[in-house]
Amino acid sequence: MDGEHSALSGVERERERLPPIYTSSHPAGFGRGAKQPFPSLGTFISTLSQRREAGVRGLAGGMTGTLTSTQWIRHGRELPPICSDVRQKQRLSIDTLPPEVKAPFPSDPIIPLRTKTTKEFQEDMDRAVHSGDWREVREFYLTTFDSFIEINAAFKREANGSFNTIDDSGVNAKFVNAVYDALLSTPQDIQKSVLKGIINSLLREWKGPRTKDDLRAYFILVQNPQYSSTSTYVIYAHLLRQIAALSEADHHFLVHWLKKLSARRFRQLVERLLQFISTRLFPAEPDELPPLAKCSWWIPSATKVLGLFNAANSVSSPPIMPFTDFYNITLEHIDFMEEYRTWQNYGNSNRFSFCQFPFILSTVVKKAIIQKDSEQQMISQARQSLVSKVSRRQRVDMNLLFLNIKVRRAQLLSDSLDELMRKRCDLKKKLRVTFVGEAGLDMGGLTKEWFLLLVRQIFHTDYGMFTYMKDSRCHWFSSWKCDNYSEFQLVGTLMGLAVYNSIALDIHFPLYCYRKLLTPPTAPCDQNALVGMATATLDDLQQIMPELAHGLGELLNYDGNVEEDFYLTFQVFQEEMGVVKSYNLKPGGDKIPVTKQNRKEYVQLYVDFLLNKSIYKQFAAFYHGFHSVCASDALMLLRPEEVEMLVCGSPELDMSALQKAAQYEGYNKTDSTVRCFWDVVLAFPLELQKKLLHFATGSDRVPVGGMADLNFKIAKIEVSTDWLPISHTCFNQICLPPYRTRKELKHKLTIAISNAEGFGLE
Repeated sequence: MDGEHSALSGVERERERLPPIYTSSHPAGFGRGAKQPFPSLGTFISTLSQRREAGVRGLAGGMTGTLTSTQWIRHGRELPPICSDVRQKQRLSIDTLPPEVKAPFPSDPIIPLRTKTTKEFQEDMDRAVHSGDWREVREFYLTTFDSFIEINAAFKREANGSFNTIDDSGVNAKFVNAVYDALLSTPQDIQKSVLKGIINSLLREWKGPRTKDDLRAYFILVQNPQYSSTSTYVIYAHLLRQIAALSEADHHFLVHWLKKLSARRFRQLVERLLQFISTRLFPAEPDELPPLAKCSWWIPSATKVLGLFNAANSVSSPPIMPFTDFYNITLEHIDFMEEYRTWQNYGNSNRFSFCQFPFILSTVVKKAIIQKDSEQQMISQARQSLVSKVSRRQRVDMNLLFLNIKVRRAQLLSDSLDELMRKRCDLKKKLRVTFVGEAGLDMGGLTKEWFLLLVRQIFHTDYGMFTYMKDSRCHWFSSWKCDNYSEFQLVGTLMGLAVYNSIALDIHFPLYCYRKLLTPPTAPCDQNALVGMATATLDDLQQIMPELAHGLGELLNYDGNVEEDFYLTFQVFQEEMGVVKSYNLKPGGDKIPVTKQNRKEYVQLYVDFLLNKSIYKQFAAFYHGFHSVCASDALMLLRPEEVEMLVCGSPELDMSALQKAAQYEGYNKTDSTVRCFWDVVLAFPLELQKKLLHFATGSDRVPVGGMADLNFKIAKIEVSTDWLPISHTCFNQICLPPYRTRKELKHKLTIAISNAEGFGLE
């Protein structure tokens, strides 16, 4: 197997070459594996399980001294995988078999009774520590980890109870924690005996049906703290391989059992898996681990198991840990574009790519993938324009390579709308903005200013496209009806251009808006297909209209007579441009009273009406505007929170981080002018810090990679100190005259950053 000797038969060798069955391209990294039938409670035991008692102990018996990866490999055998076709054939329900076949199959093995309690175990440990006599503890560990049956005997609350539910694993978690917490403080020979027992268990249990007792054993074994050491990585890898190869139904159980772990232990297991992947990718020593060619399945197996933890985190409310803690930062140093191309070409096949499990990729990686993808599309679009001109023997104009936008400041919105509509075929070209009547070459700074001014005007309350929700401090789509929704399409296009051109916008949409924007993540070919109709809940409404959400929550929890006390029907009223209009939430809704029995339906329909149906045309135009620019497979990698980060950047200004990342030209960081500058800036209130960032970079938002990604520079200009500071927003550069005092610098800098709009020469 994988280039090593194996005692398997020819058929088994063929099966072993099959890849693991569980892959996923779901945004959460879980849930689209190979479909297998859900086992009934009467899952039968394969005849192979009769060999369990015989076991394979040769390897365990031959292990002496410290257990290392090298010694393991020398034994010339690895643990066989659970192959897809083997498992598929054996995961049948006994109820589906003909009568003559049922008889030969034995019943589930009887689990021996083990009655040691947590208190008794801790007393044994205390005696061993004080007396130095570890015999009783050694015997416990040796017996407990000898087989899956013994693991269940020790840790199952009722030895022969079924516990076939997702809500209760039947495992005595307190006892598991006590045994594992004590393990690393036991003598080395006890720790080795545990590893030997796990090896035997994995070898013995690799075939046969996966009973719930097997799942419990995997659930317990994956929590073993010994896997933090690289010397145990070979064993850990085989455990992960067997867990990854379980059926989707078995994974479903494991996900719900994992979410019952304490937050601390859950985090430890996630961090251990991330460390395993990082160490396999970049081992500290060349010979620390077996050659990558012999264990190419390590990383896929670990990533798939990590997907189970991510799924457990996602179905927990609230999540056990932030989704960003699943990011593996070391993946920023691999060829992620090759991963992306593999995923594009092979999708959800057995060709592994980290893009199948996007939860592990940081926003920095996803942004880089989108940027590279955008650049390729820009180059392709520009090439097509040039080829078209040349083929028609027309004069080639280099302006063909750009999306050139010319606008007047006084007519900014109408000019921008006209330009984008007229040049909608060029949206995937590099953006370049010119303000009519102003001398300025756009190297990025004018583009950022155009975005800033346009967003400020579009979202102004007087304009009426969006309503500002004071309680939630966000904007939401106005529900007024009109014949032309092109301005909503402009906003979507603007957001798409910002992502496409790596510009952060000061936009305040609720997170639900970005979920709608990814429903579906790629625009359907059929223009009439529904878009943006994400499932809406009361929690989503809470993000936007907290007061109304609270009122609906009160309705759901009301103990009195709902019909008589609230006097509601399935009809709602909405003000549009000063006129109150009524809408039925369902046919004949004005005649249907809201009662205790149907109030959940009323709340669900009302929330769906507010967040989806009442603004459908507005949002559909917005959606198509965004996807007309950002149409890319890369969007499928993103969570709504990550789309928001790409669109808006981070509002958190860390000026200390900017100071650390700053570069200097003509100055040193120890010069008095530079020291005065940072003293002043760090003492500025947030509003002035934002103005400084806008003055120097053209935007007051921080990009995804943080302040370091700004490439901020302070340059010296040899002019009179009567001059104000100037900036080159295209290059994120601020130019300071050699001011002599802190007071002088603060006065001149404050004037400059407070009057920094427009581009002109005097």
